[in-house]
Amino acid sequence: MAARSIGERLKEARKRRGLSQRELADASGVSLSLIRKLEQGERQDTRLETARRFASALRIPTSHLIPAEATDAEAAVGPEADRWAPVRAALAGPARDDVEELPTVVGVRTELDSAIALYSEGDLAGIGEALPRLIRDAHALAEHDPRGRALRMGVMQIAGRLMTQTRNYDAADTAFDRAERDAPDTLHGAALANNRVWLLLRRGRLADSRALAIQWADDTEPGRLSRATAGELSAWGWLLLRVAATASRDNRPDEAEHALRLATAAAVTLGRASTSATTKRAGFIRRYSRLTVAMQQAEHAMVEDRPDAVLRLADKIRADKLPPTTGNRNRHLLDVAHAQVLMRRHSDAVGTFLTIEEDAPQWLPHQRYAREVLGLVVRRRRTLTPEMRRLANLVRLPL
Repeated sequence: MAARSIGERLKEARKRRGLSQRELADASGVSLSLIRKLEQGERQDTRLETARRFASALRIPTSHLIPAEATDAEAAVGPEADRWAPVRAALAGPARDDVEELPTVVGVRTELDSAIALYSEGDLAGIGEALPRLIRDAHALAEHDPRGRALRMGVMQIAGRLMTQTRNYDAADTAFDRAERDAPDTLHGAALANNRVWLLLRRGRLADSRALAIQWADDTEPGRLSRATAGELSAWGWLLLRVAATASRDNRPDEAEHALRLATAAAVTLGRASTSATTKRAGFIRRYSRLTVAMQQAEHAMVEDRPDAVLRLADKIRADKLPPTTGNRNRHLLDVAHAQVLMRRHSDAVGTFLTIEEDAPQWLPHQRYAREVLGLVVRRRRTLTPEMRRLANLVRLPL
């Protein structure tokens, strides 16, 4: 029996709620035309954000509308995918044991630290150039020295993150599968789960990403927060933020808010040490603090279409004062720009985009969210400034 399409699921839920197509359009803020095309089978899918609007109006989880067999959301194709072919080839190739000069633990660790720095700085081209050699070296070391397995896991995690960021989803899966074989303990497993949830969410696999986040958040919850290590608190906190992110998109606001409360408790317990503590060897290459939680709270508010709340939180976060290399900070700024557009502060939104462009010019073109937000600006303006036109080209906004 063929799986029901999103249009069939939408029609069934709408009828169960006793709504006409026009009433659903009014309640969800989605065009009547799109609803008709989905229900009549003229359109086979829609954006996750649109599905959530339907779910909110129908008072059901978003995942009830999305077929489990849904295809990946906008994977990289053509020249955009070709530029990462050397990394994909290195990930897909077998480990080689014919290396003339065996890498050392110190050498691979130094290369890995450099790769992490390149990723954190947003130098995607630089890490893409460095990774093929690093992957080969990590394989060679791990085959000859047990200490190399943990390093190879770190290499595979950073490779998987790059592939996720650039929408090479199958290659990211390969990297994370290889990382899983080398995971030495629960903390490393939690780091890998954190990355896998992000990959699943980027792919639009909402139900799978939520289930994985909840499973690992439950498994890593410390027995007593006061006795937990910084690594344990950071791992648990990040997984709670993943729970909140997936729950928000699945129209489960109570679940999202509960996860955010627990994430706040983890950040408070972690305390001042979180401002400088990272656990690179376990795959957590970003800081975890109350500020991190506040950014997720802003994202939750944006998913729920509360732009005023986003901007109130942004005033407290002051992302412009944070290091420009923080990827989480750049994602938060896209929420700020989105909120500014919805509040008709278009000039402010363009200014926010210009800040992101200046700090993360290689990161911005890979963000579908950036295209969606900038598309709102373009549609709402009669004429475009030179900056708007340049940004539209940068994020590859369709003509």
